[in-house]
Formats: sequence, structure tokens, C-alpha cells
Amino acid sequence: MVRIAGVNIPDNKKIEISLGYIFGIGRHNVYKVLKIAKIDPNLRTNQLSQDEVDKIRMIIDQNYKVEGDLRADIGQNIKRLKNINAFRGERHSRNLPVRGQRTKTNARTKRGKKVTVGSGRKKSAEKT
Repeated sequence: MVRIAGVNIPDNKKIEISLGYIFGIGRHNVYKVLKIAKIDPNLRTNQLSQDEVDKIRMIIDQNYKVEGDLRADIGQNIKRLKNINAFRGERHSRNLPVRGQRTKTNARTKRGKKVTVGSGRKKSAEKT
């Protein structure tokens, strides 16, 4: 199993897919890295030589902020927004959607599953 940037990369997948397992490396950046390293994107991860793996590892370390460093930066940015009392910081602290989505309906992933109460009116069981 190949380990790049502290992440175990799957062996039996194509390298273009398996590099996406690294936080901060998306499909677009994968193609850039593979083009710089001159590696065929259709190769499987277990078909790479150690030199090719080292090339990929070096390119990612030099050019991209990934995994722990990127997560720390994102956390610092959110903390900064909270400290300056920005609207986005308030939304983060209240655990609500930040980017203008509606919350009357939807927003379940952010707000959590809540039980709603019915109208309060009971249907009459018998005629009067």
C-alpha cells in the first residue's frame, strides 16, 4: 500500500482516482501532478515504481497544502470569522448554512434531524 501525505492510497484503483483520497487534492490537481511527473493517469497504483511514487510525493509536498495543514488553515479561517463577528462567523457558530441557502425547509444536514409537531387538531373519532 502506497502512503502519500500521510494517507494510504488504495492499490487496485487507477492513480487518477486514488490520489483523490488525499484531502486537498481534487481531480483537477491530480491531472496537474501526473502531468508534471509524466505518469500515465490510467496506471493502477500498484503498477507504479518507487521512483514514480517518490516523484508524486515530492510534487505534492512542494506545491500543495494538504491534509493536516489545510485543515488547520480552514479552522483558523473559521475562527477568525467568528472573532471579528462576521455574518459568516455567526452562521458557523450557530451551526447554520453559511452561503445563503434557505433554512425554512431543507438544511437538514447542517441543522440535524428534528421532529416536527402536527397542527394540534385531532380528527373527530365519532359523529356528534
